[in-house]
Amino acid sequence: MTDNRRLIEDYLPIQAISAEATREKSVRKGHISTLHLWWARRPLVACRAAVYGALVPASRFRPANGPEEKRDSLTRANAAKFVERLCKYPGSPQVIAEAQRHILEAHAERLTKETGKPVTVEDIVEGRAPRPKVLDMFAGGGAIPLEALRLGCEAYALDLNPVAHIIELCTLVYPQKYGKPDPSARGMTGPKNEKGETTWGGLAEEVRYWGNWVLEKVKSEIGDLYPLIPDPEFKERRPETQRGFWKASKDEKPPGYLVPVAYLWTRTVRCKNPTCGATVPLVRQTWLCKKKDRFVALKMIAPKGKKEVCFEVVESRTEKGLGFDPAGFSKGGNATCPFCGTVSDSDYVKVEGRAGRMGQQMMAIVCRRPWRQGKVYLSADDCPEFAPDNEAIRERIEALCRRTGLTVPDEAMDTESSTTVAGRGFGITRWFELFTPRQMLCLLSFAAAVRECATELERAGVEGERAKAVSSCLALVQSKISMYANTLCVWNVGKQHPVHCFGRQAMPMTWDFPEVNLANSGGNASEALKGTTGGIESTLDCDGSASVFRGSATALPWPDASFDAVITDPPYYDNIDYARLSDFFYVWLKRTVGHLYPEHFATETTPKKSEAVADPVRHGGSKDKARLAYEEMMAQSFREAHRVLKPGGQMTVVYAHKTTLGWSTLVDALRNAGFTVTEAWPLDTEGYRLIALNTAALASSIFLAARKREGAETGSYEEEVRPELEQIVRERVDSLWKMGITGADLVIAAVGAGLRAFTRFARVEYANGEEVPAEKFLAEVEGVVLETLLGKIFGMAGSGVSAVDGSSRFYVLWRYAYKAAEMEAGEAIVFTYGQNVELDGQKGLSTGRHALVEKEKGKYRLRDFTERGEEEKLRLPEDGGAPAPLIDALHRILWLVENQPRALGKFLDDARPDRERLRLVAQALAGTALAGKKDDGPDHTVVTTAAEQTALKKLLANWRALIDQRLAMDEGTLFDRARGDA
Repeated sequence: MTDNRRLIEDYLPIQAISAEATREKSVRKGHISTLHLWWARRPLVACRAAVYGALVPASRFRPANGPEEKRDSLTRANAAKFVERLCKYPGSPQVIAEAQRHILEAHAERLTKETGKPVTVEDIVEGRAPRPKVLDMFAGGGAIPLEALRLGCEAYALDLNPVAHIIELCTLVYPQKYGKPDPSARGMTGPKNEKGETTWGGLAEEVRYWGNWVLEKVKSEIGDLYPLIPDPEFKERRPETQRGFWKASKDEKPPGYLVPVAYLWTRTVRCKNPTCGATVPLVRQTWLCKKKDRFVALKMIAPKGKKEVCFEVVESRTEKGLGFDPAGFSKGGNATCPFCGTVSDSDYVKVEGRAGRMGQQMMAIVCRRPWRQGKVYLSADDCPEFAPDNEAIRERIEALCRRTGLTVPDEAMDTESSTTVAGRGFGITRWFELFTPRQMLCLLSFAAAVRECATELERAGVEGERAKAVSSCLALVQSKISMYANTLCVWNVGKQHPVHCFGRQAMPMTWDFPEVNLANSGGNASEALKGTTGGIESTLDCDGSASVFRGSATALPWPDASFDAVITDPPYYDNIDYARLSDFFYVWLKRTVGHLYPEHFATETTPKKSEAVADPVRHGGSKDKARLAYEEMMAQSFREAHRVLKPGGQMTVVYAHKTTLGWSTLVDALRNAGFTVTEAWPLDTEGYRLIALNTAALASSIFLAARKREGAETGSYEEEVRPELEQIVRERVDSLWKMGITGADLVIAAVGAGLRAFTRFARVEYANGEEVPAEKFLAEVEGVVLETLLGKIFGMAGSGVSAVDGSSRFYVLWRYAYKAAEMEAGEAIVFTYGQNVELDGQKGLSTGRHALVEKEKGKYRLRDFTERGEEEKLRLPEDGGAPAPLIDALHRILWLVENQPRALGKFLDDARPDRERLRLVAQALAGTALAGKKDDGPDHTVVTTAAEQTALKKLLANWRALIDQRLAMDEGTLFDRARGDA
């Protein structure tokens, strides 16, 4: 590995990048996320930081003069200032241009060394020398390649999924090739040329023009399906077809009419009681609006002599004023018949669904009054004439299919996987079954119009590839509309709007759903078009287009040593079932633009056999076989990355997990592929970061930096790896501490640095010749990191820290890293390493009446003194005289001071805790032991619960009177002993 450390291997201002990434996640206009949905797409600013950090040397920011230590701190301060300026969304063109210059200067220097001939930035800019090549071999939504383009690199994107491939073309190729006006090319929105022909006005403008053309075509097909509804405040009004269905001009909405926003439906089954036979609604809850001073819900009424319920709209200023519980209906498909009280359980509902006997009943219509805020709710029973005529609509679907050659999406869904509703056993097995007839007619009409648009583009003289670009972007508009036009959407009662079917990374069953009026709600077709054109416009500041390929990362189509950097965000086990989820879009894209990409849409659904995901369904239901197959595919992908990466190139892997527990597979795959892990940076890329008191500061992604390893040596754990590990960790914890990096971020970054000692060898052995497995070494690294960190927290090292019992060290470490948050088992167990404690088991921290840790539903949470201190036996010596943990004594003391101060003296006499160690733990939890020296960087704090912090401060303020006078000892203090050991 070269000694030319890149910035990502030395320092990144992760707090600032995470904060900006979180802010970017809230952007809803002019962003590639509005172009089309793709799961787990990373924020652009985080990708920008990864690309810049991988290509620019850390020495870029190093002052030429001054003391070495000052130069180190100034280097990082200078880097932080620039990277923070660079990683703003959308970004300053001037700063981005400066970053491009930094990258090209570094690249020119590397090319000079590679070729032995002088290369300048001007050579690169003018095409006499190549730009840095960056590969993302799991490109997905295209965020990483887009930022590589923006920073002046040659970007290469690869993905196996056809849907991702189309999104990448519309993100990384078409906007860059055709985004700007071109007076030499035919179009519809540019100025006329000398022949009087309109010219190309730029991709976004052309898509906008043809998109409106498509909307007008669709209006002619389905404009009558969403009639305006007479406002109850007006009399003598008749239903009227929406004039101006797509455009909301004031004069196009007649006074006295309501515009439908959504039609709310419940799924139904016939009552399980054969003597009843009523229609049973499966609706979960009937809330319509739930906000301050306005509570609206549907009251279910079972009329005598009938077999179908009615719904009445009830409104109140308070929830209690409704007079009934709108949430007390079906759960998990179990519903009670409102007529006879028989429960139709989930198994029965599944049988009815598979037999094709599950129905639908309209409950209400959500409307708005033009040019007035707020929603109006109408019971479907008060306006039955507005229920759709499904038989007539089906006839229209058949006619449309005969006329256009289109078909309904009857491709099979995977019934063996629970990722989609097909695997839940309710009888939905083909994609067309997710849509009402009205939704199907609307979506097929869009598909037909997009296909017809391709013919019109050719007739207008638009060049083939430009026409293909326009059609592809319009296909994404139709695909986005389908997210809101299906029966898996839900109604958000707080914001009073529909939520699309991908609110989670799955497609579960819904028992009630909104059927959206595509013209006037969150699924508005005009808004979908606006989002796509805005996404296109957000990518126009890139010079040149990316090279986009569809294929497998296990067999990269490039020669050896082709790339200067590989930066990628691979799939993680079974976190996201990309292929099955994207089938929802695939079946529609196949109908809109499949004829333009026959090589990518030749199969019924997306390719799954070669997808890198841990899917038991593909391995006979075996989770172990699925895991092994995934791990082998990832290992082969990394071997391919190693092959195509230049010897001095940088590898950066985005690891979508909060802790180091699952790193062993990734670390092993990288090491076996020939990489040395050099650093790890935790970044919040999903907007989940919480920094308030009593919450955890969790990073949702880890950026692992790695280099190609030189040689294939075997290392001795005892003689080479362990000593180097301890040195690296001590130095890294110290430098990170001084940088102000705290908590879980510090732990993760230090562990990442410690991996260098292990992964620089192809194999690491114990003295007996046994190989050290990655998971064992990770535990060792984490133990060393935590031990070093405890020394920082307690303000001492060596035996001084080890003198504090394991339970107390565990408690302090957790509070430092995760505050008062609850943790998954994999996250919590990290803090047991090196502490000689365990979470579960007979003597586990979560066992017994006065357990230190509460375990509930697989999650762990620390209990503070208010929950434990009342226990009288807390901190008294255990059976056999073994001393109990200091944290137990401290919790009992805090509780007694607050509740039974007169009993404190007797407790101290009985328990006899070590007062110096006890005070050390109390000071650490109160934050007073972490201020450190003035030259030791920013203050760090351990944050416990608010009640515990208050009680600790009160105790420490009165420590002498309450504790010292009772527990005065003749022997030297802990601090004296620590100094003596040093």
